[in-house]
Amino acid sequence: MTILVVTGTGTEIGKTIVTAAVAAACAERRVAVLKPAQTGLAPGEPGDAAEVVRLAGAHVTAVELARFPEPLAPETAARRAGMTPVRPFEIAEAAQKLATEHDLVLVEGAGGLLVRYDERGATLADAARLMAAPALVVAPAGLGTLNATALTTEALRTRGLTCLGVVVGSMPAVPDLASRCNVEDLPVSAGAPLLGVVPAGAGALAPSDFRARAGSWLAPELGGNRRSG
Repeated sequence: MTILVVTGTGTEIGKTIVTAAVAAACAERRVAVLKPAQTGLAPGEPGDAAEVVRLAGAHVTAVELARFPEPLAPETAARRAGMTPVRPFEIAEAAQKLATEHDLVLVEGAGGLLVRYDERGATLADAARLMAAPALVVAPAGLGTLNATALTTEALRTRGLTCLGVVVGSMPAVPDLASRCNVEDLPVSAGAPLLGVVPAGAGALAPSDFRARAGSWLAPELGGNRRSG
C-alpha cells in the first residue's frame, strides 16, 4: 500500500487528526500528505496538510493542490471564487508522483466521500479509482454513525473500491452508551475492520506527545500497535 485515501462520513469528524496519527505512526517511513482542495482559508494560513506536518513531524512532505477562500464543498467554493476546480486526474497524478519518492502517500479528502470537486460531479471516489487506492473511513463516535458509515462503505464497494477499515476520529474521554456500543458495532455496519480510535482533543496535544501516543490509537495495518477489541 503506497497510496491511502483518507475520507470520512462527513466534515469536522477528525480526518486531519487521523491522517496525522497515521503519519506519526509511520515515522520510520517517507510519508507525504496530499490535500487536493483546502477550503475556508486565506492564502498563507496553515491548512490541513501543514497541521499534519506540525503534529506528525518533519518526515512528512505536505502538498496542497488548490485553495478556495470560502468554507464550502470544493466545487461550490471554486465556482463562487471564479477559480478552476480540482479534477480527479490531477489528484491521481499528484499522488502517483509523490508515490515515486515516498513510501506512503496519504490523500486527505474534503468533507465526505461523495462531496463534489468539479462541475461534472467528480468526487474523491473517482480519484481513488484512478489511483487504484484503498480508502480509510473516518467516522464519529456517537449516535447516527452506524448508518453514515454503512452508506460510505457501501458507496466505496459499489464503485469497486476497497475499504481498508474505519477509524473513530474523536472518542470522548467519557463516552456515552451509544459511543461505547458503536466501537463494537462499527465493523459490522461497515463490513470492514475497526483500525483505530483517536481520543477527542488529540490535536491539542503537544506534537511530541501526539507522536509518542499515536501508535497506541491505531492498529498494525496503520503502523500502530493497538489491539482490536
